[in-house]
Amino acid sequence: MTEERISTTREPDGTTTTTRTTSVHDGASSSGGGKILLAVVLLIAVGAAIFLFSGMSDAEIAKDTAITDAAGEVGNAAQQVGDAAQDAADSVTGQE
Repeated sequence: MTEERISTTREPDGTTTTTRTTSVHDGASSSGGGKILLAVVLLIAVGAAIFLFSGMSDAEIAKDTAITDAAGEVGNAAQQVGDAAQDAADSVTGQE
C-alpha cells in the first residue's frame, strides 16, 4: 500500500513551503508465531485423522470376520438340514 501526503506551510513573511511524504507498506511484519501455531494445529489434525481412520479399519476387519463366521454357521446348518433330509428320505424308502 502506498500513501502520499502533501503538507503546505505558510510563513508569516508570506513564503510557502510544500513537503511531500510518501510511505510504502509491503505488508505487516510477522514474527512467524502464527505460522508455527498453524503448523502445530495442522499436525495434530493429521494425527487425529490417521488415528480415526485406523480405528475404522479395525472395525471393518471385525465386521468382515463376523460375517465370515456367520456364513460358516449358515453353511453348517444347511449341511445338517441336508443330512436330516437325507435321513428322512432313507427312512421313508426303507434304505439305511
